[in-house]
Amino acid sequence: MAIPLAYNLRNLVVRKTTTIMTALGIALTVAVLLAILALVNGLRATLATSGDPLHVLVLRKGSDSEIVSNFTREQFQDLKFKSGIALGRDGQPLASLEIVTVINLGSGDHEEGTNVTVRGLPPAGIEMRPNIHIVSGRWFDQGKREVVVGKQIAARYPEAGIGKKLHFGRGDWDVVGVMDAGRGAQGSEVWGDLNQVSSDLQRVEVLSAALVQASDGVTAKALINDINNDQRLSMNAVAETEYFAAQTISAAPIEYTGIFVAVVMAIGSSFAAMNTMYAAVARRAREIGTLRVLGFSRGSILWCFFLESVLLSALGGVLGCLLVLPLNGITTGIGTANFSETAFSFHVSPEIMLAGIVFAVVLGSLGGLFPARMASRKEILTALREI
Repeated sequence: MAIPLAYNLRNLVVRKTTTIMTALGIALTVAVLLAILALVNGLRATLATSGDPLHVLVLRKGSDSEIVSNFTREQFQDLKFKSGIALGRDGQPLASLEIVTVINLGSGDHEEGTNVTVRGLPPAGIEMRPNIHIVSGRWFDQGKREVVVGKQIAARYPEAGIGKKLHFGRGDWDVVGVMDAGRGAQGSEVWGDLNQVSSDLQRVEVLSAALVQASDGVTAKALINDINNDQRLSMNAVAETEYFAAQTISAAPIEYTGIFVAVVMAIGSSFAAMNTMYAAVARRAREIGTLRVLGFSRGSILWCFFLESVLLSALGGVLGCLLVLPLNGITTGIGTANFSETAFSFHVSPEIMLAGIVFAVVLGSLGGLFPARMASRKEILTALREI
């Protein structure tokens, strides 16, 4: 005969102080884990939406990021007429020769400033990214020291607003627009005219990388193989989606550290839950004896106390989810392989919250198993004599 669930719920309510303190300990452990998972999830979501499956990024062979790659205009001319590259509205190949560098912008969070990516690109580069659009101001004019900043840049750096000036290269650049890249990493960049940026950086002939657009998914794979096997180019081609996916390596140390801290806290929380249940068993010895007299089996007693520990930890898991929910949507930044900061938002997804509750239930299961076993093994007469 099973002990009613109402019995477990009543015990948790009656001993509300112990219940709340133990649940809060588990909740803090869950909140730490979920905060780290939400951070990594937000970065992955940002980088996952940054690439286009039809885009192929071409770098110098041996380079793993645009910032350390070299790409000459001569190589670009050999590249842009490769078969498989789609044509733009003007009938020309959708190929964008780009230069990427890093500048330092001051912010309220960091007095010394943070590194921000500056990208010089031609009109084709803008056409190839239709998901990016101007939300305020206008696009920069070719041949002028004008830039457009990402929405996240404008929000985080006061000196990067429309009408302000950014200093890099050989002069001041007017901020004439703000672009919205959705959740993409481009929202953390500053864009300007390719020729003007390269001239100011005194890198007119040797630029950074090229972005080309294939006509379809099958052609994209063939184009990548063609470029990688072309000895004349000596270039490394990679799908843009794969390139951005590789950038999540920046979050790996944070993820590992956070999980390690969460595991250490989990061990402590598990012992806390165990101590709580041991104390409950000691205090409720007569109850256990009475339940045995009423005909409840050892298995029912074990299941009763085990279930109570699980319910207690599940409550802690729910509280942990509630503690971390305010982080959802908060914007932060992290350094990437381009030596610049990429802004992204914490993303507390339903899957992450479910993982937190499951994590808490596992803690409760581990912490409640031994006390439940002890309760089930008590002899009836011995239990009834205990005070």
